Amino acid sequence: MAGSARIILPHGNYKKLHSYRKSAIIYDLTVRFCQRFLSRRDRTVDQMVQAARSGKQNIVEGCMASGTSKEMEIKLVNVARASLEELLEDYFDFLRTRNLPVWGKNSREALFVRKLSRESGVSYESFREFVETRPAEVVANIAICLIHQASFLLKRQLETLEQQFLEAGGIRERMTKARLEYRQRR
Repeated sequence: MAGSARIILPHGNYKKLHSYRKSAIIYDLTVRFCQRFLSRRDRTVDQMVQAARSGKQNIVEGCMASGTSKEMEIKLVNVARASLEELLEDYFDFLRTRNLPVWGKNSREALFVRKLSRESGVSYESFREFVETRPAEVVANIAICLIHQASFLLKRQLETLEQQFLEAGGIRERMTKARLEYRQRR
């Protein structure tokens, strides 16, 4: 396709996205939270783990679909955000039903989590000690902080995807343009 625009755009590379990395931490943290603090027979366990998994996996699927469908990418990134919002509500429910406090947005603890999560190379390992040793209310609040961050990142990602679509269009437009260019060259 020398001299013409690409039909299938570069795609994938989800592991470099901050939203993906944050969602991977949330998934690992949620699995461990459920193991430590909820009964295996509790239906909430499956719901929470699946919501956390959906948040992460829909980012992956959206990035992989983006080469041929900006619409699908936008839909899947939005599903990821919705899944994490569902998970957020589960953590709020956990704290509320046990009369445990939710940290304020600018509390010392929340600010510490935000600072830690901005460090280069942040991963679940950055939070493991807290998740493994602190009480349920601390771990749930860490999860809440991380979900808020991931949701914000996904909101910004959706805004960027919308702008990219407006500027570059979709695959049908690229295919039509490439076909017309091909005909003109012949």
